[in-house]
Amino acid sequence: MESRDSQRRLLLALALSFLATLFYTQFIARPHPEREAVALADAGPEPVAKADAGAPLPLALAPLPDVGVTPAPVERPPEKKVGAEAQGVHLAFTSEGAGLVKAELQGKKMREQQRMALVDGLRRMTGADIPPPPQMDMATPVPGNPLPLAVSIGGPQPFPSDAPYLVEEGERRVAFRARHGSWEVKKTLEWSEPGFEMSYLVEVRNVGSASAGGELGVHYALAVDPELEQKPSFFGAVGNLSGGICYARVEKEPEVFRLLPQDEPVTEEKKGAVHFFGVDQQYFLAALYPVEGPREGRCLLKATATSRTTDTYFPLSVAPGETARFRFGVFIGPKDDGLLAAVRAPSFGGGAAAATGYSPQLDKAIDLGWWAVIAKLLLPVMKFFHGIFGNWGVAIILLTLVVKIVLLPLTHRSMVSAEQLKKLQPRMEEIRKKFADDRERQNVEMMKLYQEAKVNPLGGCLPILPQLPIWGGLIAALRTSYDLYNEPFISPLWTDLTYKDPAYLLPIALGVTMIITQRMQPAMLDKSQQFMMAWVMPIFFTAIMLQYPAGLSLYIFTNNILSIAQQKLLRKYLERKGVAAPREPAKKPDRKSDKREKKPEKKMKEREA
Repeated sequence: MESRDSQRRLLLALALSFLATLFYTQFIARPHPEREAVALADAGPEPVAKADAGAPLPLALAPLPDVGVTPAPVERPPEKKVGAEAQGVHLAFTSEGAGLVKAELQGKKMREQQRMALVDGLRRMTGADIPPPPQMDMATPVPGNPLPLAVSIGGPQPFPSDAPYLVEEGERRVAFRARHGSWEVKKTLEWSEPGFEMSYLVEVRNVGSASAGGELGVHYALAVDPELEQKPSFFGAVGNLSGGICYARVEKEPEVFRLLPQDEPVTEEKKGAVHFFGVDQQYFLAALYPVEGPREGRCLLKATATSRTTDTYFPLSVAPGETARFRFGVFIGPKDDGLLAAVRAPSFGGGAAAATGYSPQLDKAIDLGWWAVIAKLLLPVMKFFHGIFGNWGVAIILLTLVVKIVLLPLTHRSMVSAEQLKKLQPRMEEIRKKFADDRERQNVEMMKLYQEAKVNPLGGCLPILPQLPIWGGLIAALRTSYDLYNEPFISPLWTDLTYKDPAYLLPIALGVTMIITQRMQPAMLDKSQQFMMAWVMPIFFTAIMLQYPAGLSLYIFTNNILSIAQQKLLRKYLERKGVAAPREPAKKPDRKSDKREKKPEKKMKEREA
């Protein structure tokens, strides 16, 4: 305490001695950065008081030089690294900018998505050891950019984002303190179990004798490896792009703004009440949010081929000797919907909203796209079955069975319509022959025939239509749900249902079953069109499905198997009811009759010659 009081008296005496020159240095003369910088002392800081998270850190500052004397250059303190081991994430801080240099998520699921070629898939089937992908790191620094969680002050008296800090370590806590110009910045971070959440307190003190202001910038930048990223595409690529994210109320309602990389570097700015901001990945999130609730500010999102950045700025105005405090919650972890929805303002970091249980709504970072309604219906069903059987592949199979049961009335009507069409095949063939040269008349006569028989020619398509939004919802779930990410079905064949089948076994099996189901349908078209539907379309569809997630291939394959069994059972039922005509047994070709028929033809040709 005596040391601290002596420091305060010394600072007060020096401040009084500078009063005579303040007007000149602040308003007339151009400020010199070398005179504004105040060096940190070499002496180490005293231990942090664990009982009070907001207590000021004891810190020795170098005395200010006399008026008119240029201070001798002081060497920049050596960089100090601080590691923090929490359950679920390994953190690493540096004193240079007091930011993160690593936030490596731990666990088998929390890895980069493994991309494998056909050769790798075949090797894994034979038991070859394929090295796992690296752990997901949500704080890889971007060269030339502020570190994740770094702060800066913009305005007439700037504070750099890479200022050197003194470091204090404690139990599940780290604190930093730095001086530059008339600013003293103190940052305190605390984390609790399981380690995905942190409390982040930024205190900005004006040590000058005049009011100062500007903008407090809070930064989060993430370097990415383009080789590990993949854009989503129509032909199946799930995509795992990272992007800057800002959830803010720009107009009437809060909205999630996400900036993904383009062919050229892009920048986007959003002004309004900021709910949360950070960097978003397909299945992971690093986000900060004001503890007291949405705060007026602006988000500056940037995206290049190798980096994603979100710089968020808040207005700052501090009177002499006063301190402005900014309290944030920090989340770095998986985009698990239940985990994100349960995030509340951290009580261990203080804040007015901590007692009220303020929610920053981090679950808004999960973007299910157009098929959100369908995906939100499918996910609880799959989670229910996964809770029973512990396998997401089995959950998808049982989901397919549930959908089949729900669509059973529609399928029944479709089957009845298909069997009635089979009865009309002879009359339909007569119409085709009679009006072979007049396609328009042929269509008219066909429609009359359908009306007389009260048959819907499109009845066979009815079960397919509801499946399309279900496919879209399932793709959305596979592309965004952390529950399904990196989850196996049958190892070593399918180790990630959200990624393509590297050996292409499921897409090929899907194609075979699709050919069988097409051949079981009534022939309503001419032979060339039938060939297209029975062979070309299944092959083309299989080629597309090669790149889609294995979970979707499993769903469609299971659906085809159930459709084949259902069609056979319903046909037997309809035959007993007399709705479907009994199938004619296949006749063996009579080779003798064929020879007898060929002989008269041969004689006729000889006579004509």
